[in-house]
Amino acid sequence: MSLATVHARAQNGLDAEGVGVEVHLAPGLPGLSIVGLPEASVREAKDRVRAAIVNSGYRFPLQRITCNLAPADLPKEGSRFDLAIALGILAASGQIPAEPLAALEVLGELSLSGEIRPIRGALPAALKAAAAGRALLVPEANGAEARLARGARVFVAERLGTLCAELHENRLRPADAATPLASADGAAADLAEVRGQAQAKRALEIAAAGAHSLLMSGPPGGGKSMLAQRLPGILPPLGDDEALEVAAVASIGKGFDPRDWGRRPYRAPHHTASGAALVGGGTQPRPGEITLAHHGVLFLDELPEFDRDVLEVLREPLERGAITISRAARQADFPARFQLVAAMNPCPCGYLGDAQGECRCTPDQVARYRARISGPLLDRIDLQLFVPRVAREELLGGAAHTPEEPSAAVRQRVCAARQRQLDRQGVPNAQLGLRELERWARPDADGTALLQQAMQRLQLSARAYHRTLKVARTIADLAAQPDVGAGHIGEALRYRAAALR
Repeated sequence: MSLATVHARAQNGLDAEGVGVEVHLAPGLPGLSIVGLPEASVREAKDRVRAAIVNSGYRFPLQRITCNLAPADLPKEGSRFDLAIALGILAASGQIPAEPLAALEVLGELSLSGEIRPIRGALPAALKAAAAGRALLVPEANGAEARLARGARVFVAERLGTLCAELHENRLRPADAATPLASADGAAADLAEVRGQAQAKRALEIAAAGAHSLLMSGPPGGGKSMLAQRLPGILPPLGDDEALEVAAVASIGKGFDPRDWGRRPYRAPHHTASGAALVGGGTQPRPGEITLAHHGVLFLDELPEFDRDVLEVLREPLERGAITISRAARQADFPARFQLVAAMNPCPCGYLGDAQGECRCTPDQVARYRARISGPLLDRIDLQLFVPRVAREELLGGAAHTPEEPSAAVRQRVCAARQRQLDRQGVPNAQLGLRELERWARPDADGTALLQQAMQRLQLSARAYHRTLKVARTIADLAAQPDVGAGHIGEALRYRAAALR
């Protein structure tokens, strides 16, 4: 047989598109050419494949070998096609049977010695292979990750020589079943470790219950970063579909560890991060921080220190919950349903509004500092509050100190409020559309009057008006109230533009 086809998959965003690896042997000068829009790393596969076949005890055909990666208009990148090319050459030259390969999809990088090394994106490929009705063969290091895909049949291999022997016997080795954690709550920092800051903790609870974005401003050492780090510990647990999405995103990043199953991601990029680092990019589009924080928390500390142009790229993903990265040769869609939490100082020195510190900044310096954050971006942040320095008495505590409420107790209230939202409208309050907002968050007469007065005095935009209603709806859900009242509206208004006082 001089022609063989092996099925594989190329990664394009979160989508794993099918690729047919067609290998043809013909008379002529010995050589291996790879066609079908391969990138440099794919073209280099011919050297890895040649050495791996020879060092595995098989014969590399001294013929003209053409390897076509179809479809030809889909860019192929990475070393994930090495194993499929090697098996195609061995099947076309009659050294291994071709029949077992027909119902199999193959992914893996080859070392020169024939060892099969792990690749990125095993989980999305397993999901697509299961949908196509084929089994998936991956490196042993990717087996547990690929087994997380429901309905997928996954086989693993460690070396090319051993795999070829198993193909001769038609007895591939199945992957061990993944053992994801039943709960990852214990890994999260506890809210009880934060002394005082009752108002900030209340805002954190509201943000967790309704999936709202949050901005905290205050002097250094007030506990803003500590509070943000404890938000994942009070968020509701991930559903199975959400956990699968989180795992798939991590899979195309640096890889997913099954021990992290069910754990919400927490990303805290440095303020020197570029726009491409935040939203994703590259010649071959890769996910950025907002995608790696999907269904989790994106914490931006020292918010004004980020480049203004970098912050502006967050505006669309905050509204859509997704990002589309377009390049000349391809377009990739990434999910970005993250919860933004940001922290900042009120001025360059950090002590404006601090009763215990003296601010040395001029009004112009304060204005320039705050101008680094645009009005449209601030308008998209639901909760904004000032976090003062903790009083010395609260910080030192003592025998009479009342223990702080633990994250587990707060999480119970958050889960109950979130479940009310899901039962009522199917999504958290932060994701309500205008029609749903009109239906589920319409305030009573007193609340409407209060909101009208606030719009005149605070000059609220239409977006700020709607976001205030969403926050008020969440406050009512935490109180188990079916209707939004004036008290809920009043508390929601206290979190509007309160950070930059």
